[in-house]
Amino acid sequence: MLRWLIERKIRAFERDYDYDMTYAREILDAAGPRALMRFGRVQALGTYRADVPRDAWFCAKVAAIAAEDCGPCTQLNVTMAERAGVPPEHLRAVIAGDDDALPDDARLTVDFIRAAHARSPDVDALRDEVAARFGRSGVVALTYALTAARIYPTIKYALGYGHACTLVRVGDGQVRRAGAATEAAA
Repeated sequence: MLRWLIERKIRAFERDYDYDMTYAREILDAAGPRALMRFGRVQALGTYRADVPRDAWFCAKVAAIAAEDCGPCTQLNVTMAERAGVPPEHLRAVIAGDDDALPDDARLTVDFIRAAHARSPDVDALRDEVAARFGRSGVVALTYALTAARIYPTIKYALGYGHACTLVRVGDGQVRRAGAATEAAA
């Protein structure tokens, strides 16, 4: 019964987001419902937003997942951001690496995510700015967003289901991911 309910949720998620969950089925088949449910707990980590404004938080999440080079995961996060009402021009800017086109809050969160991901020396000053603007809980929220963004592509690639891409659908068009070397469909 539990397996049936989980498989039903997987199919519903796939339909709702046009997202391939074969990797989740592999976890379910190989290790059982308990293993997949434990993996599902990661979702809560990636949903903590604290006092970070919605648009800035989603832009940070998209920047984090795009840095992990998982095209389907990036597309999923863009779709979620669009459904939450994030302006497409902000998402296009994040994906294309056009940070000057972002509003101040989004530019700050994206800069922080990219600096933390790269282990840049700039991360300390950016962390202080994030804390000043959104509180220490904002730093935690962005840290969780970065951490959660790394988990999904890592698991997918390790299981053999990771896919890179260079183009991401945003609104009615496609955007080339910053730093992408070759063209492929998202």
